[in-house]
Formats: sequence, structure tokens, C-alpha cells
Amino acid sequence: MIRDLTTPDADSASGVTPTADRQRFGYAALALLLVGIVLGAAIGLVIPQFRTPGDDSVEAGFFRDMSTHHAQAVEMSMIAHAGSATPSIVTLSADIATTQQAQIGYMQAWLRDWDLSPTSDNTAMAWMPDSAGSVVNGLMPGMANPEQLASLRKATGKDLDIQFLELMRAHHLGGIHMAQEAEELSDNKDVDWLANSMVAAQQGEIQLIDDLLKQARSS
Repeated sequence: MIRDLTTPDADSASGVTPTADRQRFGYAALALLLVGIVLGAAIGLVIPQFRTPGDDSVEAGFFRDMSTHHAQAVEMSMIAHAGSATPSIVTLSADIATTQQAQIGYMQAWLRDWDLSPTSDNTAMAWMPDSAGSVVNGLMPGMANPEQLASLRKATGKDLDIQFLELMRAHHLGGIHMAQEAEELSDNKDVDWLANSMVAAQQGEIQLIDDLLKQARSS
């Protein structure tokens, strides 16, 4: 049987029309949209937004200072790599030099990406609270002084190995302290990632350094 198109169907008879359905759907969609806007605004207030670090920020200060800190580690490692006759020292020094030089590259690239200078007139460690006690004779934590570097350059044989390991152990401990402070103070995920990577790598190397020091001192 062909339905009479002029006869209202059950929905029309009950007062429910397609137009009314669309109106109700539109109101529901609008309500959901408004709820989404409110929730989005609330989430924005709760979750910190990643900002571009400024010139005096923790992130910029850490990257600048750690670049300088790393540069000395690379220098000491190259001295040991060129002068040591101990295969394990040659391997360790090469690993430290390549790893820390690569990390310098990361830090300098991020500074450029933030439109910041790789250097600053700020005092070393100024980005870290209570930093006055961390800088001794102008040197950041764990850094070798000029006399120690001069002695390392002149050393040979077993003496070179021991001096390098002792200086690098202290250097790593200072670097770990700086990286942990940066990770604690920064809310930048890239900085946190790199700082955490530094801590993990240098803690592992300290264990190896301790083993090599025992071997060198007992030989």
C-alpha cells in the first residue's frame, strides 16, 4: 500500500517534526561546544604552558654554564686520549669527549632557537638559588683550576691516568649537581630531558672511573 504523502505520519501527529529534531540537536551541540570551551580554559590554567626561555632564565643560564663546564671536560679528555697508553683510559676519554661535545651542540642549538646569545655577562651559576657557594675562585662546581690543567698536560704514564681520572670524577660530580638543579628548577621538557641524560651518563661513568682508579693505583 502506498502511503498518502499528504497524511501526517506518527511523528508529525505527536508534534515532533524534523525541524524540531534539528533544533534540539543544535542546542545540544552548542551546549557541548560551550562545555568544551570552559574545560579547555580550565585545563589551560592548570597545565603550565611551555614558554620560550628568556635571557635571564634558568634554562639559558644552565645551558651557557654547562657548555663552558663541558668544554673543560672535552679538553681534559683530549689530553688523556692523546697521552695515555692505557686502552680503557683511551676509550673512556673518547666517550666523554664525544658525548659532551655533542651535548654542547644541543645546548647551543637551543639557545639559537630561543634567539639568545651563547654567552652572557651574568655571573656564573647566577641561575641557581644560593649559587654564591657553588663558585670557587670563579670556577663552577667540579672544574679544574689552571694549575691542575697544567699538571695534567705535563703528566705521563700512570700519573697521567690517575690525574685524569681524579679530575674527571670531581668534574662529573659538579656537573651532576648542576644538572639536577636545572631539572628541579626548569619546567621546560627539553631542558629536563637533557639534564636527566647528563646525570644518568655521568653517574655511570663515575662507577667506571672508580674501578679504573683502583686499578691504576694498585698497579
